[in-house]
Amino acid sequence: MSLNYPLRFKTIFKEKIWGGKKIKEVLGKDFSPLANCGETWELSAVSGNVSEVVNGALKGKDLQNLCNEFKGKLLGEKVSKEFGTEFPLLIKYIDANDDLSVQVHPDDKLAKEKHDCKGKTEMWYIMQADENATLNSGFAKETTKEEYAKAIAQGQSLDFLNFEKVKSGDVFFMPAGRIHYIGKGIMLAEIQQTSDITYRIYDFDRKDDQGNKRELHVKDGVEALDFTVHPEYKTKYLIKSNGSAEVVRSEFFNTNIIDLKGAHHYGLPVGKRDSFTILICVEGEGKVEGDFSAESVKAGDVLLVPAVLKHAVITTKAAIKVLEVYL
Repeated sequence: MSLNYPLRFKTIFKEKIWGGKKIKEVLGKDFSPLANCGETWELSAVSGNVSEVVNGALKGKDLQNLCNEFKGKLLGEKVSKEFGTEFPLLIKYIDANDDLSVQVHPDDKLAKEKHDCKGKTEMWYIMQADENATLNSGFAKETTKEEYAKAIAQGQSLDFLNFEKVKSGDVFFMPAGRIHYIGKGIMLAEIQQTSDITYRIYDFDRKDDQGNKRELHVKDGVEALDFTVHPEYKTKYLIKSNGSAEVVRSEFFNTNIIDLKGAHHYGLPVGKRDSFTILICVEGEGKVEGDFSAESVKAGDVLLVPAVLKHAVITTKAAIKVLEVYL
């Protein structure tokens, strides 16, 4: 079987205590029989949640099988050299119908020591936000590990946090160690390292249907926190009309945003980078075309373009916005 076309995967739906209905109402993804959907895992190699191909000759193969079989042809030779047959990123959509927990993720060093896995640096692209919706990114004022641990114990963990009012198109880069939570009324696309390690610091004292509170990880969380206060937390970027603009550059992943309006096309530089490319459609619709059967894309779709592919073009007749992610 040949790895000569963009791969589409079956969505994995996650019901959450804070989940809502926007995954279906806005993105058109049917999560029944679940009562709600807080997250969709669109591209995952996390054990127990490995994505399965739903298009083309490789239909039915899962992502881990593909990494094992195709190695550098799928991942890129430089990526394969660094990660072996491990797919390094996890792509999600998140619908916060209520506030998520105040949380932090460990960096690679701490995650390796405690869990024998990678840490979790991530970024958020806000797709939709209700009026006055806010999120937390980082600390607003100086504190210490000891002082903040005391504040948590006294129910004052929110007093030190930085809050941001958000709108569609806002971007937040969340390095491991940064305290954060997604506020009620926000739907976003998340790009992160392949890791499922989260330390909950505060969960608003809520209970599930059985009257149980979710587990907290205060000791580990405080240990993982970076207490640095930054002057700005929102990522600034400039849209390039009918082209690709840099949004995030990091050692963990790179993200551009492709913004096309009217009858336009954009040639992806897939043959010029020794990496896979992930395309996350966050607005509008169009097609991905090349020397393969064209793949239609609309808001909510995610495609994986193998590193071996040398030519791919995004086209639209009206408008489309796509996050272009690679290593």
